[in-house]
Amino acid sequence: MIKVDNVFKDYRVGETVVHALRGLSLEVERGEFLSIAGPSGSGKSTLLNLIGCLDTATSGEIYICGQAVSGRSKKELALFRRERIGFVFQSFNLIPVLSAYENVSFVLSLLGENGSRLKERTLGILEEVGLAGLEDRRPAELSGGQQQRVAIARALIKEPDLVLADEPTANLDSANGREILKLMLECNQRHGTTFIFSTHDPMVMEYARRLVGLQDGKVSRDERK
Repeated sequence: MIKVDNVFKDYRVGETVVHALRGLSLEVERGEFLSIAGPSGSGKSTLLNLIGCLDTATSGEIYICGQAVSGRSKKELALFRRERIGFVFQSFNLIPVLSAYENVSFVLSLLGENGSRLKERTLGILEEVGLAGLEDRRPAELSGGQQQRVAIARALIKEPDLVLADEPTANLDSANGREILKLMLECNQRHGTTFIFSTHDPMVMEYARRLVGLQDGKVSRDERK
């Protein structure tokens, strides 16, 4: 489903060039539940941003669902993200003035869905993530774990091929973090959606079915469970 082929990514910071990725190659099959782990500066967030079409590689090729994303315009990348990729962020990134229902249904609105179909799908996914009865609450009226469930519902509502989660447990206590990981694993198994995490949390690595370690912008280990 995903092929990262000899990818380099350089950043310029003043007069200094930072080599974030150094010829990294990786393949991910459809339906995997995969964690990318490594110390700060190893390149894991950079890799996630490239796979998520939020950034472009300096050189090398990236293919998602058989389509090359390298060399596409910003507009083309935005359309690809909107249709094919869901995101779960450590800071939740919910819209404060919108309810849980509105935060999730907004995604379908962008894709042209409306009416009873939009309502049915939104209520269905909120129930699936354990938020039935909380649809009208705004983010400030929800716990951190509940906010992350809204974020997961928002990522899944458009039935993406891929969900990317950047440190999804970072702002949660261990109990809520474990519940969120169980929920994402259930969604992975129920829908066959591919999940890729970037993390340094041992609990996330424990739940992952495949662990890819990065060091200095390269793959240092690749273990399947």
